[in-house]
Amino acid sequence: MEKIILVGSGGSGKSTLAKQLGDKLSLKVYHLDAIFWKPNWVGVPKNEQREIQHELIKNEKWIIDGNYGGTMGIRLKAADTIIFLDVHRTICIYRAFKRMLQYRNKTRPDMGEGCEERLDFGFIK
Repeated sequence: MEKIILVGSGGSGKSTLAKQLGDKLSLKVYHLDAIFWKPNWVGVPKNEQREIQHELIKNEKWIIDGNYGGTMGIRLKAADTIIFLDVHRTICIYRAFKRMLQYRNKTRPDMGEGCEERLDFGFIK
């Protein structure tokens, strides 16, 4: 396990597990949300996302957490371990709500700088 990706619904625990695995296995963790969101929730263009991921997977060892379905193939082909967190929707929404309260008016550590925590209908849907 040297090239690990974590996928699952928002609130499923991807970032938490990625950090724990990174600490335990001494692997660098890349949170795609932190890389692909600029301040005030401005997204990085898809072509730039692809370029960044091609660079990330060149590293010898890593953990990458995040979904980003349009570029998932890049990570799937490079990974030696895929962890899918299949957590019930109710639990994910509860965790996301709890996270929103915990990081209210702040940016959480696994998110892009200047992206204050929020919970909206799009996320819940």
